[in-house]
Amino acid sequence: MHIRKKKWARPELEACPWFEPEGEQRKGRWREAFAHPERQLQLEMGCGKGVSTAKMAADNPGVNYVAVDISPDVLGDARRNLVRACGENPGNIWILRADIALIGQYFDRADGPERIIISFCNPWTERPKQAKRRLTHPRQLIQYRGMLAPGGEIWFKTDDDQLWEDSRVYFDLCGFVEAYTTDNLAESGFRPNYVSEHEEKYRAQGVPIKFGIFRMTDREPGFDPTRFRLTPGVRKQILDRLNGGREDE
Repeated sequence: MHIRKKKWARPELEACPWFEPEGEQRKGRWREAFAHPERQLQLEMGCGKGVSTAKMAADNPGVNYVAVDISPDVLGDARRNLVRACGENPGNIWILRADIALIGQYFDRADGPERIIISFCNPWTERPKQAKRRLTHPRQLIQYRGMLAPGGEIWFKTDDDQLWEDSRVYFDLCGFVEAYTTDNLAESGFRPNYVSEHEEKYRAQGVPIKFGIFRMTDREPGFDPTRFRLTPGVRKQILDRLNGGREDE
């Protein structure tokens, strides 16, 4: 996707007291960045223009958020949307410019977020080798396991059927259980649901949105995630089991 350059974005971000361009220095100390470090911490991976982020932060002033994206141009939009919804100094959110593929360089278990939010990430379905770039691939899930609080959750939303099914398998293999899933979020009645510009577009096209809450368990994955490749047999076996009912942990 082509992102239009915005000359104003970088100066506005640099002047923003809750923008972090070099988050490595905060690794293990993210809670200290907030006025109330004892509050729940949630990370949004790939916040984009922050449309849903702004609604979420405004509705939940008692929750601390870190919104992550790699593009300063979209983060400029995110900052403006957050200011409109929450004011110039919201107090419960930081914007982080970072490559999510390297997110383990920015957070660790000392940060202990209780929730990671992933919405409408690139499905990478054109070629099999691209799958390792997904934000739900095991090489990413292992990084998330290294920072989530015990029993922490990943809230995942997508319009893509293949990414949804593959991701359910990834989560299972990496020691997460399905706390909640739906193949049609709009008709499920699940609340709260903060709608992004992507979700608005897909809803208008009649595309059902898949959504799941995946809770981390103590069950560690027994394979090397950097060399992982999902085979059709494993995919079918796990999906058959998940669709037939959850196993007790």
